[in-house]
Amino acid sequence: MEETEAMARALDLAWRGWGRVQPNPLVGAVVLRDAEVVGEGWHAEFGAAHAEAAALEAAGEKARGATVVLTLEPCAHYGKQPPCADAIIGAGVRRVVAALADPNPAAAGGAARLRAAGIEVEMGLREREAAAQNAAFLHNAREPSRPFVALKLATTLDGRIADANGNSRWISGTEAREFVHWLRAGFDAIGVGGVTARADDPSLTVRGPLQPRTAPVRLIFAADGDIPPELNVVATAREIPTVAIVAPSAKASRLEPVEAAGVEIIRDAGLASALGTLRRRGVGSLLLEGGGRLAGAFLAAGLVDRYYWVQSPLWLGMGAVPAVAGLPGTPIGEAARWQVTERRALGGDTLLVLDRG
Repeated sequence: MEETEAMARALDLAWRGWGRVQPNPLVGAVVLRDAEVVGEGWHAEFGAAHAEAAALEAAGEKARGATVVLTLEPCAHYGKQPPCADAIIGAGVRRVVAALADPNPAAAGGAARLRAAGIEVEMGLREREAAAQNAAFLHNAREPSRPFVALKLATTLDGRIADANGNSRWISGTEAREFVHWLRAGFDAIGVGGVTARADDPSLTVRGPLQPRTAPVRLIFAADGDIPPELNVVATAREIPTVAIVAPSAKASRLEPVEAAGVEIIRDAGLASALGTLRRRGVGSLLLEGGGRLAGAFLAAGLVDRYYWVQSPLWLGMGAVPAVAGLPGTPIGEAARWQVTERRALGGDTLLVLDRG
């Protein structure tokens, strides 16, 4: 196996930590000796062994003189685990190939430590894919003032999220809905607008084989405070943390029964301010699931970092609900062009993942 193939394998392994390792990064590692895989590992659980340590343990004595291919620069500090750079040096590894430099100043410096020990280090192999995989981790290291924000919408071919009667179940198929539950597991919070909450009465929980280490906080963005107490998210607020983000002018009488049911109320004057509050409360990543007005507001404010677009093969036509509402027009020459990071089929639907350029 060549190093490029080994990096592809390491990236695949890293995904196995999705939903279990945040706020740590996803990391995978492969140990190569004479073009043969002699060990592999991944960061599987927050606080548990790092990918390098797992891969070196699997390789044993075969790691001596080998190459370690991994998706992130080995850490050089004592955290919940000892420095991976020291483990690599102790194992007698000859060469290390890493996709990304570690942006965390507390953990960075592994590459320099390895070079000082006489180990050959190459950085940047499949860097773009590794950066896309750890987008939330990189965002929080570089822009800690607000969470990483992803928007997920399931739309028809003509960009609609519900029919003229407001029905949206189900635009997408079974495989797409299963993907969404997997996706939710890797985010600290899941949010919808008040109109969507009232129309769809979503649970906003993770249901599927992958259960997150910590259940995502559920957010309702309802400036006017119109959140009926009978909604699922309100009725289960004492079991799963639930937060309503409302305008300072929202009537207290509307919010009292919701707050009494266990929903935390945050009064903020705007989306940017609300995101800052959420970040200070430990929310590092937020997945928005509609509706159209909330999507338009976040996009207009430049607060969406990634778009997960599930495109379903049907048309709903005039009168159906648009996926994005209230987004100001932009001349084509001035419109920002987003970067495609992934395309794949989800049964009969298509997933397109785009990052803001």
